[in-house]
Amino acid sequence: MAASNPSFDLEHLGIHASISALFPPEELIETLDDLPVTVSLVEDRDDVDCEAVVTFEHRAWFADLEWVHSVQAGVDRFPMDTFEREGVILTNSTGIHDRTVGETVAGYLLAFSRRFHRHVANQQRREWIQPDWDEAFTLPGTTACVVGTGTLGRGVAEVAGSLGVSMRGVRRTPEDVPGFDDIYTSDDLLEAVSGVDFVVSTLPLTDETRGLFDVAVFEAMDEGAYVINVGRGPVVDEAALIEALEAGEVAGAALDVFETEPLPSDSPLWAMNDVIVTPHSAAFTVDYYRDIAGLVQENVRRLEVGEAFTNRVV
Repeated sequence: MAASNPSFDLEHLGIHASISALFPPEELIETLDDLPVTVSLVEDRDDVDCEAVVTFEHRAWFADLEWVHSVQAGVDRFPMDTFEREGVILTNSTGIHDRTVGETVAGYLLAFSRRFHRHVANQQRREWIQPDWDEAFTLPGTTACVVGTGTLGRGVAEVAGSLGVSMRGVRRTPEDVPGFDDIYTSDDLLEAVSGVDFVVSTLPLTDETRGLFDVAVFEAMDEGAYVINVGRGPVVDEAALIEALEAGEVAGAALDVFETEPLPSDSPLWAMNDVIVTPHSAAFTVDYYRDIAGLVQENVRRLEVGEAFTNRVV
């Protein structure tokens, strides 16, 4: 059933202080200065008086608002059932991270193929170590299997595909998707991840995707293949991945998201030679706040004219 058009009086839009994890809130507030409503920084106080909020984190008092906008695409941190019961509209920021995440994944692929990650590690130790004759390779002729062909997956296909990587996609239904040479359904996941050089997860976290990358997936992959996760951490069974890496069942991994964030200092992943750890920053860009502003401005416009919100989740 399609969501009904939003209908409420918006006088004060709060910019929650938690977005400072991604960019200065003041940048977003200034960019939204032309909206016909009050836009100001809000924190966690009892006297917060706003009808809507743009936020990175969730707070219990959001259940009393009319509209919550997540500055991330993922919304697993928000209580969907509560929002639906209380009539709170939830929108997210899907659709703006395709290029940034695509370039990050391309960077991982180039690091593994040209051995940049090993050179950087050797530089820290002032060690001059050239790779073995059969270590480095070029990307044309390789294949990446992208599990999840939404905005992030299509961004990966666009950028990595331009480097000569053949793109294989996995999605719920078998329809063709621009940028992908072959499409597999989710039921054929094990077949899809076999015979490729890179397996990339761009999946959101749901009951169906939690722990999807498990022992069976790693066993189905070729020993020379790399695991990449730029979706949500718990989609990958971290213990199973570590075992697969230690056993040589997969060649390496590039991980931007983890089951626990920040990644605990005692995690074996930090010290593994062919593992790249980045701090949940695949989508970071100096233009992040401008992209968020565009989504917010569009939905304020739609609210004024009674149109359905874009990127509505609840």
